[in-house]
Amino acid sequence: MAKSAFTPPLRSLYPCPQCRTKSIRPMHKPSLPRLFTTHSFRQAIAAPAIDFSSRDKLPPPNLQNARVVPASPSYFSGRPDFTDNLLNLQALLRKYQTLPTIAPGQAPRVAWRTVSQYRLLVGEPVRASKYHQVIEVLKRLNQIHPAIMPSDLHEAMQMYKRDIDPYAVVRQPSVIDAQGRACGIGRRKSSSAKVFLVQGEGEVLVNGKSINHVFGRVHDRESALWPLKATNRIDKYNVWALVSGGGTTGQAEALTLGTAKALMVHEPDLKPALRRAGCVTRDPRRVERKKPGKLKARKMPAWVKR
Repeated sequence: MAKSAFTPPLRSLYPCPQCRTKSIRPMHKPSLPRLFTTHSFRQAIAAPAIDFSSRDKLPPPNLQNARVVPASPSYFSGRPDFTDNLLNLQALLRKYQTLPTIAPGQAPRVAWRTVSQYRLLVGEPVRASKYHQVIEVLKRLNQIHPAIMPSDLHEAMQMYKRDIDPYAVVRQPSVIDAQGRACGIGRRKSSSAKVFLVQGEGEVLVNGKSINHVFGRVHDRESALWPLKATNRIDKYNVWALVSGGGTTGQAEALTLGTAKALMVHEPDLKPALRRAGCVTRDPRRVERKKPGKLKARKMPAWVKR
């Protein structure tokens, strides 16, 4: 029989790559043109355009789905008022940073609010380190020359000032009493010392006892009398002191500050020498507190894998 010459429509004979025989496969149909880009098709499926030129044509607002927009961008942060205050001061600093300034020692004396007073003002648990950033910006703004201080800057800084006159607080100078004694008070850690200095032969009594009996270490005895030894006055004054609190090291260094203050009452010209010897400045360092979950202030327990 003769082979039929009939071929299905839209089909053609293609050689098979495996058996090398011809098989019938459908031909590739041409893709239809995309009608989504035509103007007529877009008008058929898209919503009509809204005319914003007239407010009367806008649909009425749906009050049930309305959302209250916060007045401050920092509303969702932990301390929105503090963040707004800090950003406002930083913006003022960028605005007026080119104005002439004066030296920090010549700037007007200002009593700024403490961190506890600021917490009560804003009602937020602000950390002391964060409030320190505000104080640093305020000190920089306070150095702007008072003659050209802008009014908006002056009003913004009034919020952080205490209602006191810093010039009215004057430290009472120490004087020598009728018995020739000069008194000085020193503190270190949790220790405090009250020192009475009078001209004499170099006798030292601490809480009614000799200094060798109170301080067993040589270093503590030298620390207590270091102001007199640094100025070569060890045999010209008698020392009578009352100490309390803390340990021997804290009491000895408290005696250092108290003795230096009493010595400056007798001889004010010795202040530069005492400052070079490190006897005038109060040492604010204290032992750091222990934290929960740690062995000491920062020491962590030994890590065990299993």
